[in-house]
Amino acid sequence: MTELCTNAEFERVYADFKDKVTQYVYGRIPSVQDAEDIVSDVFVKVFNGLSGFDREKASLSTWVYMIAHNTVIDYYRTTKPVYELPDDLCCDNNIDERLLNNEMLESLANALEQLSGRERDIIILHYYSGKTLKSIAEKMDISYSYVKVLHGNALKALHKLMSKEYL
Repeated sequence: MTELCTNAEFERVYADFKDKVTQYVYGRIPSVQDAEDIVSDVFVKVFNGLSGFDREKASLSTWVYMIAHNTVIDYYRTTKPVYELPDDLCCDNNIDERLLNNEMLESLANALEQLSGRERDIIILHYYSGKTLKSIAEKMDISYSYVKVLHGNALKALHKLMSKEYL
């Protein structure tokens, strides 16, 4: 068939091979929708290539099955599998992490209790209320440089107290 194929020729090929190609594709593609699309693609390729098909090189069935086979291979080459992660994998639902955070907060609260009143106030105002050291100095009516010294001492003390807890 070197001339353009007629609709009648294509209909005959479609009728002869539709069920066989469908079984072949459905046996290799897990998604019914994708398998239907691939069967359609196979017959579009058959229709487009039927006029150039040479019976001396291969039988019609071999040619149609090769098109089906190659179309399935193309599907797997171009389709990347999508894996969904379980909903309970999210960190917000992770009990171990929440327990560690609760332990850490409890440890921090205990360490803050052991600081002097001024040091504790500076840490709370700076890290929890978001105040600058300069505004803390004004609010506490002490010099900025003294607030920096108290802040540094408080951080060292917290570090030491928290390190003891986790050793």
